[in-house]
Amino acid sequence: MNKKENNNNGCDLKSCKPIEVPTEDELAALNAMRTIKDRSKGIKKRLSEISSPDGDENAEKVLELEREMAQLKAEWREWEEKRKDAARERMILLGHEEP
Repeated sequence: MNKKENNNNGCDLKSCKPIEVPTEDELAALNAMRTIKDRSKGIKKRLSEISSPDGDENAEKVLELEREMAQLKAEWREWEEKRKDAARERMILLGHEEP
């Protein structure tokens, strides 16, 4: 194998590819988290618009929005865990952490 076909790590360039930072899994998690954040901002805005200190006319809508916020928080926690797992996997692949 000549030098053009071999990289610094001794890998055949056709079988070893460089590790992208952030990884595809990290990007997927970050994009999902960004979407959740945008959705929660919209919900918070709607909640502040319909909440009034003296009226119960929007109580049902407020409850619905609060349930949606709770669901988004649960989704956020799941994606945060996936992001952490993907980051750890990347660090293992790079040799910075033990498996």
